[in-house]
This record gives sequence, C-alpha cells and structure tokens, in this order.
Amino acid sequence: MKNGGGKRRRGGGERVRYAVIGQGYFAQAAILPAFRQADGCELHAIFSEDETKLRSLKRRYGVAAALGYDQYDEYLGSGEVDAVYVALPNDMHAEYTVRAARAGVHVLCEKPIAVNVDEAERMVRTCRENRVKLMVGYRLHFEPYNLELIRIARARELGALKFIAATAGTIPDPGQWRLDKKLAGGGSMVDIGIYALQAVRYVAGEEPVSVSARLGITDRATFKDIDETLAFSMTFPSGVVASCVSTYASHVSRIDVAADGGHFGLEPQLYYHGIKGFRSDGKPFAFPDMDQFAAEMDDFAACVRDGKPTRVPGEEGLRDVRIIDALYRSAATGRDIKLA
Repeated sequence: MKNGGGKRRRGGGERVRYAVIGQGYFAQAAILPAFRQADGCELHAIFSEDETKLRSLKRRYGVAAALGYDQYDEYLGSGEVDAVYVALPNDMHAEYTVRAARAGVHVLCEKPIAVNVDEAERMVRTCRENRVKLMVGYRLHFEPYNLELIRIARARELGALKFIAATAGTIPDPGQWRLDKKLAGGGSMVDIGIYALQAVRYVAGEEPVSVSARLGITDRATFKDIDETLAFSMTFPSGVVASCVSTYASHVSRIDVAADGGHFGLEPQLYYHGIKGFRSDGKPFAFPDMDQFAAEMDDFAACVRDGKPTRVPGEEGLRDVRIIDALYRSAATGRDIKLA
C-alpha cells in the first residue's frame, strides 16, 4: 500500500484499522456502534471539529486517537490507519476522499458519493491513480432480504420481470444540513430516494436507458431550493419500466416487483432493522436480523486485506450521481432524458 509512514497492514487475518471522519447523529447512532459487531475491523481513530464530542466518544469507544480536522492529513500520513469511513455532509465527501487517497488510505464513503458528477469522477480517478479502494456506503448490498430480491429476479423464480415500483421516504428534522442544498447537493432524492434508485437498478440487473421526473413541493418554506417529493420513472433495455417516489413527506419504504408469474418485494425495504419480504406464491421469505453497517465494513476490510474488488465501488456511486443529475434535469425541463 502506498504510504510514506510505511505502517499499513496488509494480508493475513489482521483487523483493518478504521478512522471515522465526522461525528454527527448518523455516525454516532449507526457507524460507531457497528464496530462492536464487525469482526474484521478496529475503530482506531475519530475526527470531529467538536472537542466535546471527541472527549466523550474517545472515552466511550476507547479509540487510539480523537482528532480535529486540521490533523487529518498528518495523521493519515503516519500509517496508523488503513481505511477511513467518510461520514461528513455530502459536500465534503470529495475533499476528504481525495485527501485520504493521496495519503494511500482506502476509503469507505457514505452515500451519495458526491454532490455532482465532476466531484464523483474526481474521487474515482484519484483513488484509482493512488491504487486505493473506494467503496460507497450502500449497506443494502450486504443485507439478506435485498440480496434475496436479486436472487429471485435473476433466477426468474416467478418469471420474467415486467414492472418495478419503489418508494423511499423519511421526514427530516428541521434545521438539518440535509435541507441545505449547498451541503446536501439536493433534497429527498440524494438522501432517501437514492435507495429506491439503487433497489430498482440491482433488481433489474441492467442500466436505465431513459428517465423522467416530476417535482412536488407542498411546503415551500422548508423546501426552498430542494425537492420535497420527486416522482420518477426509468426505462430499461429489456422493456422493464420502474415507477418510483422519493419523498421527505412521510416515512415510507417499499419495493414491489411484478413478474409474469406473480410478484415479490419488501416492506419495509431500507430500514436498519425490521425488513420484511413477501412473495405472491407464499414461499418463505425471512432472515435473521443483522447489523448492516458491520457487514458493510467487514466486507470492505476483507477487500483491503485480500486485495479483492468491492461489490459497490466508486463507479457504482458515480452511476447513481449521473442518473440523479438526469432526473433533476428532467424535473426542471419537463422532458424525458436519454442516458448513454
């Protein structure tokens, strides 16, 4: 691994040492606790600009280092960590990923990968040039119910796919950075709707050739320059059509896949816990609960140790950002957008 400090771990069964960058609610509620379940990972360092958070979290998790953002480059150059988990607001993903890559440190970046196509392309390119791995935090690629959706679709257990409907929604807290377009890069679509987009793509098993979208805003005081609700459709080369809704108006989570011999799906589809599956033929569709973040981090740790590719590389995140860009252009112009 490329690094001036020369202390990176590689190969064997050693645990991969992570630094988590950003200590907001998401990191504290989901990422940091997951290290207790992640057998191949070690929470080695945390970064925040909030000294109170750093003191409290260092005591709670016993990390080796609790540092400010101004110490980021120096610490990564020391060779003390193998990977970073970037859990910052969306507009900071590119900067902190690029800086880690140049230090020879692998990057697991929370979704969306970036706020625009140019930044996503720069992240992918810089990680490739510095020979470090870049994984996007698409936890549902490691979640058994969603993996079963893919298996049923590929095996055509209920016949050839015909139509997919997906809805993803949440209600953001007032004052959240996610309601600021500069920090988030968009509204509900980049935050929660990306789960519907992802689910449709991995169930269909192909890339859309055209998209269309319509914007809905009922609360213009809250959603001044971002999407509250985005209804969008995608058409695939096989003729399969997907109809999706992304919204900040309600806690909703469902995917329903119609095939020529029945239908199957999940409700809820994207929650951290409590996902449930259904099949029209009544066959069992149940799996034990698990920590999706621990599974995600363990998989990335194995990729770092063994040099294998991740199933959700930076290129996967880049594809989504390109599609989301097309959806916003469609909503702005009222036109269908063809994709390359």
